[in-house]
Amino acid sequence: MTDVSGLTRDQIKQFRDQGYLVVEDVIDVERYLDPLVAEYAERLDEIVAGLAGPAAYAGLPFGSKLTRLYADTGRSWAQHFDFSLPFKGVKPDEPCHFGPAVFAMLSNERILDVVESLIGPEIYSNPVQHVRLKPPQHLVPSDPRIGKGLLGATEWHQDASVVVEEADDTEILTVWIPLVDVDERNGCLCVVPRNHKRGLLQHCIDALRGKYLPTAKFDADRAKPLPMRRGSILVMDKMTPHSSLENHSDDVRVSMDLRFNPIGQPTGRPEFPGFVARSRRDPATQLRDPVAWKESWLDTRARMSAHPELVPAFTRWREDAPGCA
Repeated sequence: MTDVSGLTRDQIKQFRDQGYLVVEDVIDVERYLDPLVAEYAERLDEIVAGLAGPAAYAGLPFGSKLTRLYADTGRSWAQHFDFSLPFKGVKPDEPCHFGPAVFAMLSNERILDVVESLIGPEIYSNPVQHVRLKPPQHLVPSDPRIGKGLLGATEWHQDASVVVEEADDTEILTVWIPLVDVDERNGCLCVVPRNHKRGLLQHCIDALRGKYLPTAKFDADRAKPLPMRRGSILVMDKMTPHSSLENHSDDVRVSMDLRFNPIGQPTGRPEFPGFVARSRRDPATQLRDPVAWKESWLDTRARMSAHPELVPAFTRWREDAPGCA
């Protein structure tokens, strides 16, 4: 069991040995997940209201409504729900969502208790953060260039591969949160135990597949799917190879991935805003205002759209990297 102070010694040992840990019943579903789903449902209603024939969506629950939106439009709407920004080409009105229920998850005390057990009490909310909307596979556009990785299965990768070199020594912890029950049918995550000890591996970039970790570079045959119940979380080392399965259910699979690191260490996304989520040493530095958090991202959007030439590359990987031909 997880107590209010965080993880047990056995859980910490398992995380260190395996590179991941599923912790059950961390999040109060009614207090945090239900309001979050309601917030995304409101966002979805705003999108539908701008379409021709919005009455066709009336009365549908969130998953069915989002599924129909994907089917009717044949496009990904992920950025409209995301609480981050694209790496480049940011527009002044770039769609995004920085709602209070999202912020409540970033500052959730029970999640921070788990994080504190692994990286200490001075915790920074790393801005590498996303919501993932995975519709049923039969709705994924047939053209693999459209929404690859956002709509279908997610390619194998390590989270250390999505930050720039300055964060190589940063102790980044990933917290993956399903907003629905997940299993092999609707696209749960898969991890490869113990392979985090190999360090950062060479990733490749392909025009169709996007960024991926070649399976020859790690023990892909030891991949382990991780079914999880709503309210549980998965914590992963930044070096742990992982992927997700396709969604072969009839409903959308929704999840969030958050990241945290010790205060003062580079985040790997210097242009994006993070914040102090917990500080035992100086509690006054903690951000508790969801409006201020939202404004920090909107200010970043305005700056990136106005001065795209000043935004550095966010990736270290090249299409012509050795061993990727």
